[in-house]
Amino acid sequence: MKPPGPEEAQQRASDIRVFASSCTLHGLGHVFGPGGLTVRRGLWAVAMLLSLATFLYQVADRVSYYQEFHHQTALEERESHRLTFPAITLCNINPLRRSRLTPNDLHWAGPALLGLDPTEHTAFLRALGRPPAPPGFMPSPTFDMAQLYSRAGHTLDDMLLDCSYRGQPCGPENFTAIFTRMGQCYTFNSGAGGAELLTTTKGGAGNGLEIMLDVQQEEYLPIWKDMEETLFEVGIRVQIHSQEEPPLIDQLGFGVAPGYQTFVSCQQQQLSFLPPPWGDCSSVSLDPDFEPGPSDPPDPPSTSSNPPYSLMGCRLVCETRYVARKCGCRMMHMPGGAPVCSPQQHKDCARVALDAMQRKDACACPNPCASTRYAKELSMVRIPSRAAARYLARKFNRSEAYIAENVLVLDIFFEALNYEAVEQKKAYEMSALLGDIGGQMGLFIGASLLTILEILDYLCEVFQDRVLGYFWNRRRSPKHSSTNLLQEGLGSHRTQVPHLSLGPSAVVCPTGLPPLPVPSPRLCLPPTALATLSRGSRPCVLGATPW
Repeated sequence: MKPPGPEEAQQRASDIRVFASSCTLHGLGHVFGPGGLTVRRGLWAVAMLLSLATFLYQVADRVSYYQEFHHQTALEERESHRLTFPAITLCNINPLRRSRLTPNDLHWAGPALLGLDPTEHTAFLRALGRPPAPPGFMPSPTFDMAQLYSRAGHTLDDMLLDCSYRGQPCGPENFTAIFTRMGQCYTFNSGAGGAELLTTTKGGAGNGLEIMLDVQQEEYLPIWKDMEETLFEVGIRVQIHSQEEPPLIDQLGFGVAPGYQTFVSCQQQQLSFLPPPWGDCSSVSLDPDFEPGPSDPPDPPSTSSNPPYSLMGCRLVCETRYVARKCGCRMMHMPGGAPVCSPQQHKDCARVALDAMQRKDACACPNPCASTRYAKELSMVRIPSRAAARYLARKFNRSEAYIAENVLVLDIFFEALNYEAVEQKKAYEMSALLGDIGGQMGLFIGASLLTILEILDYLCEVFQDRVLGYFWNRRRSPKHSSTNLLQEGLGSHRTQVPHLSLGPSAVVCPTGLPPLPVPSPRLCLPPTALATLSRGSRPCVLGATPW
């Protein structure tokens, strides 16, 4: 095989000059071109280094900005042909009916709920218009607070006088009973048990829920003592919320008074937040019976039995865990499998712990990643008019004074079939980062993604030629190494150092070595090759004569 000459050796793929002459990186060919160092080449090198430094600075700045994970909030009003009607939860402000309380109820719940001493039970029953406890009265061995509110609370069958949804009649069967901190309440369009959610295709009054209620003031408990939870008002409390969110009516509900018709115009708002690291939203539902330890994750993986995550649901679960940890029980409106607190536990521990927790705001609940809320506008008019009072009294078999003091009308509807979409968006996407890097790369160094592939390909060639070639030559045999040395000497000095010519009649070799025929009759031999022959590393050469 013919050894490579000097021109061929310089054309290796690992040669930087060869790479610079064909690389698409602007300016590289001017820096590593043929010839020596010149002022022009130095200026090109300085310009290229400055451009490269500016490019790297811009890239570092863009990457740093991307890692800050900024977001922006977009507000958009969208049209819809059909909207899901919200869940409507309502509670009578009076939690227990006076006609349903028994001496057993006063024995167990009187001190906790009404502030009654045992010696005051007879007087309180007399104030209720009830007979005192019979002689030999024995209280029950156990007592259930949930059963008390379910039995003695206001029922929708008694309160609901009239109901219609979009002009179609409805009734108590369209409501679902639910416990809140205000006692037993009722939710319209809750979707419980897989019931189909109601929708509406029109906005304005008459295209939503319209109900007439009797607040039953004659059933309100007398105020025996001024306690922290003593209520002086009359009417109902209402909360408008989504079906995925439990009601927190004692804090977020608005009041509706008897003697008025209240119009509530709603507008749906759909909120969308980003998860970490751009935001802090969460979509993991919580288990009220799970209490995380020091090394446990904040919450276990969500299961299908847990409701979807919501802000109110998170607060309720947080309160449930706190009360259950402090008191060993839960209040009746709290979810979970812990036992319901007894009246004494409710008074001495649960209510105190819950109030202290709410004052400290100890629950850190992130926003849900997707939620729906409803903006409200309220207006009201007096009812009944003088013309209608007699009619309503005759219709419901009540006096006109009773109608004026107890009856209210609530009308809830959508203002229009549009909704507001509030959405958090990433302010700087990965595509924007790559676009900025590509633009800076093209502006400052004139490169592209293919240029990077060219550089990687060149580095592979350098590694293969310089590193792998070095270890390959080290592993070759000494005989092959000597043969290559002679061939390189003969090839590279043939025309440069003509010390002697080899002919068929001359021999230049140490004494006693066998001769070796030379194929060429005239061949220049450099001193290095002659020294090699004199050391005896190769056989003798025939026909060598001085030049």
